[in-house]
Amino acid sequence: MKKDNCFMKVAIEEAKKRKGLTHPNPTVGAVIVKDGKIIGKGFHEKAGKPHAEREAIKDALSKGYDIENSTMYITLEPCCHYGKTPPCTDAIIENKIKRVVVATLDPNPLVAGKGVEILRKKGIEVKVGVLEKQAKNLNEDFFVYIKEKRPFIHLKWAQSIDGKIATFTGSSKWITGKKAREYAHKLRNEATAVLVGTNTALKDNPYLTVRHIKSEKQPIRVLIDKDLKLPLDFNIFNKDAKTVVLTSENADKEKIKKLQEKENIKIKILPLNNGYFTIKDILNSLYEEEIMHLLVEGGQNIITQFLKEGLYDKISVFIAPKIIGEDGISAVGKLKIEDIKDSINLKRSKIISLDEDTLLQFYKVK
Repeated sequence: MKKDNCFMKVAIEEAKKRKGLTHPNPTVGAVIVKDGKIIGKGFHEKAGKPHAEREAIKDALSKGYDIENSTMYITLEPCCHYGKTPPCTDAIIENKIKRVVVATLDPNPLVAGKGVEILRKKGIEVKVGVLEKQAKNLNEDFFVYIKEKRPFIHLKWAQSIDGKIATFTGSSKWITGKKAREYAHKLRNEATAVLVGTNTALKDNPYLTVRHIKSEKQPIRVLIDKDLKLPLDFNIFNKDAKTVVLTSENADKEKIKKLQEKENIKIKILPLNNGYFTIKDILNSLYEEEIMHLLVEGGQNIITQFLKEGLYDKISVFIAPKIIGEDGISAVGKLKIEDIKDSINLKRSKIISLDEDTLLQFYKVK
């Protein structure tokens, strides 16, 4: 049991190397062990590339190891269907691996226990559930994406200790320090897309790209702008990343035409409900774009709408040791909660010290 945990930890560390880089696929790691020694390691690099199991097999064979009768540790159940790559169950069977240890089953209906069943029918010993919680946490976005057919929703903001994201004049740069801002870019790197609303985009003219840390890819930028108020020369429309613009029939047709001429811009027209988009329509539209992990960076109106509709999975709040006062702009707008028993309760996950600032992470109570 202890050995299984130790080797699965190595597989999880392999998977972590590609966190946020495999969407819409999960991040997966695999390790091959024989005679108590690791002889092969691998991870899924990105969608369309070989899966972790095949990479671990390739690694072991390239070093001259005989992998027959070995044990493979995998953070997620091996696939058993043809997609962009062939089934990993085939590779395990063909290479005569004797035992397979799986952290957690795959929620994808195309797999969902079928991969384990195929291996067992071929006489391979399969153990499921080793470090299951850690493996599920690693792919929390993938599990939501598959089960609920929507992006995993991660709300993020930076605030003073009295809950303000800006002064009454709108001044907000910078509430937090350098280390906190770098960590915020790490969150962007782990997301498929980063979303802001019209007001935030107009006020901050953000790039919404990963800049303060090394990254192999840029998240998709999502702009909610029902009237297309944003000037066409704003940073969000530059060529640094792909941008999805959610707008309505009310938007300026000439502006839409000019944006559609840009290769990196995609315009999506959504219906209005009492003058606004519904969060569900927004999420359905982004699910169509294979956006698995959505980092919502605000501002106040957008954050409040997600909270009101109960459509969020995780919240990251960066808190600076500053006091702005009652006349500052609050992180969250009016929720019309009359009784304290009706307030939104959250499950605390992490507290991270970032020099003078503090990051608090929470999950929705389900």
